[in-house]
Order: sequence, then C-alpha cells, then structure tokens
Amino acid sequence: MGESVCKWDYVGFFCLFYIVFKTEFKMTTFIGDYPCKVDAKSRILLPIAFKKQMDTSAPDKFVVKKDIYEKCLVLYPITEWEGKMKSLRSQLNPYNKEHNRFLREYLKGMVEVALDASSRILVPKRLLEFVSIKKDVILAGQNSKIEIWSNENYEQIGANETEFEALAEKLLGNNFTESPE
Repeated sequence: MGESVCKWDYVGFFCLFYIVFKTEFKMTTFIGDYPCKVDAKSRILLPIAFKKQMDTSAPDKFVVKKDIYEKCLVLYPITEWEGKMKSLRSQLNPYNKEHNRFLREYLKGMVEVALDASSRILVPKRLLEFVSIKKDVILAGQNSKIEIWSNENYEQIGANETEFEALAEKLLGNNFTESPE
C-alpha cells in the first residue's frame, strides 16, 4: 500500500510539473497577413485566424508600440511582452545612462490594450498617425508578434526575389539544420 501511494505521489508531481511548464513555455506563433479597417474610433478587428492561433488560456491583453526598424506598429500578446521585458531587464542596467536612454526610447509611446467583446483593439490615434495609418491596414503575423501596417507602407516593403535569395543564403546557408519533426 505504501509503495502505490509513493508511485502516485510521483505521478502527481510530474503532472503538476507538466502543467506548470507547458503553460509557462507555450508561445503563440502568428502566421498570415490580413487586410483590415480602422473604424472611426481607432479600433481594429483582430482577424479570427489570429484569435485561433492564440493560446486559449492567455488573457486578451496586448502591448502595442512603434517598431524599431520599420514604419509600423507591433502588437505583442501580454505574456510575450512580459517575457521580452524580463529578458531586457536582465541585460540592461537602468543606472547606465546609455541603457536608460535606450529603454526610454524603446518604451516611448507604448500602450497596453485589450480586446473588447467584438475582438477589436483600440489603438491610440497618436500611434496610428505616427505610422501614417488612416483607414486601410494590414495585420501581418511575424512569429510571436503582429505587425500593423498602413496599406501603402506594406506594399512598399520587401526585397526583390534576387535580394531575398541572397539574404536567405547569407543568414541560413551555412548554419541551417532542419529540426526533427
């Protein structure tokens, strides 16, 4: 009898371990790009495909901010953002003047948003104006984030086929290994 209780203790421990770490390390991967509209109140409907790609246990909260490199906005699920901030905090010293200046610029204009009952996000007008978004937008899945582009800017980005081939070879050509499925 004592032996079977001991075995069940191990089973319970491993079940708890699995639940805790499965939840903690589950990442959302957003795939696809979708044309959307901004309504008169600066709300954008989150495409159902993105909603389906999200972890169902994750809160419907996001962080939206200006992108560092492109003229678009970036939408992070709150859990992804918290992980990103934890990583940044571990690498940057807020008492270092240069690090502090970077953090200030990086976080400037950022805002937390939540999906409403109709799966819309309210994006502040100042952020939309900064990236020249008026009415037509593209929401583009980029791994663990969603980029929000003006239609015009999205049409202009991207390398031609030859440039992309050269970039892929440069970045992946010597280091690429397929992961087992």
